[in-house]
Amino acid sequence: MNFDQIFMYRCIELAKSGLGNTSPNPIVGCVITYNNKIIGEGYHQKYGEAHAEVNAINSVKDKELLKKSILYVTLEPCSHFGKTPPCTDLIVKMKIPRVVISCSDPNPQVSGKGIKILQKAGIEVKTGILKDLYEWENRRFFTFHNKKRSYIILKWAKTKDGFIDVIRNNNVPNINRITNETCKTLVHKWRTEEQAILIGTKTAINDNPELTVRNYNGKNPLRIVIDKDLTLPQTLKVFNKKADTLIITEKNKFPKTDEHIKFCALNFDKYFEENLLNELYKLNIQSIIIEGGLFTLNSFINKNLWDEARVFTGNKKFEKGLKAPVIKGKLLSKEKILDCGLEVLKNNKLKY
Repeated sequence: MNFDQIFMYRCIELAKSGLGNTSPNPIVGCVITYNNKIIGEGYHQKYGEAHAEVNAINSVKDKELLKKSILYVTLEPCSHFGKTPPCTDLIVKMKIPRVVISCSDPNPQVSGKGIKILQKAGIEVKTGILKDLYEWENRRFFTFHNKKRSYIILKWAKTKDGFIDVIRNNNVPNINRITNETCKTLVHKWRTEEQAILIGTKTAINDNPELTVRNYNGKNPLRIVIDKDLTLPQTLKVFNKKADTLIITEKNKFPKTDEHIKFCALNFDKYFEENLLNELYKLNIQSIIIEGGLFTLNSFINKNLWDEARVFTGNKKFEKGLKAPVIKGKLLSKEKILDCGLEVLKNNKLKY
């Protein structure tokens, strides 16, 4: 690797530290070097707060060195006023002579404008360094802007004999846990990294899940529950005040509830999944984990509306029950987590 690649790799590692806290903004990392040595670095830590470039510049002790330095950043510096001032203005003000960028910004508010401002100010700009790697790490942001929808992660657990659940004979909530506690902690970590989590009506009734983060430090995702006829009792855990909840229904009249519960009316027709994703796009939901049951998972699989699948295989057998979904994709990783297995697949029909 040359110096540009080495320092951009460090930028990408820094960017990953912001995962789960920056949405709907991207994850961004920045490194500043002088004579091929790092003199400052930073990353976008939280939505609404300082961007990576600002944090990196602020970390440089001797600001005079900036006039002879190189600024490396994963994403094209912003050129517009949002929650914070434009990063391009600060870079120009500090007279940084060279900027190396991994990717241009797909957001139409920026998209090439930041690069043009830097070049117009006489700054040397280089792009495309470790582009594929950064696009993957920032895939939620790129999917949201390029495909106009949320990045979709499917998640389920199956038994050794291929079942996702037992046959339920009543409506009494009962979690038939397939995986171990370590896997459960990992799932809670995943929840902190995404903006929303979705389940269907049957899962809400059968398992009565809370869909919050309890085994890991981090923020709770928005809970999205499909309830076509508004039949779910308000006593279920998904209605508690520990997180916000969005109910997807076909009804146009909504019951009076607490402020943390919202409703969205959709037609439950053959375009339901597409219409749902359109609504989530309007709400700036960049990513979603679908932890629904067999019907909900298959509805997205059958329409090829998924980006990533995370499938646990537990050390139990049900012998009979509901068969787990069948999915085909590129195997990204396969590992053992104590007595359980985990496979992560990517939809190889899609490009981010």
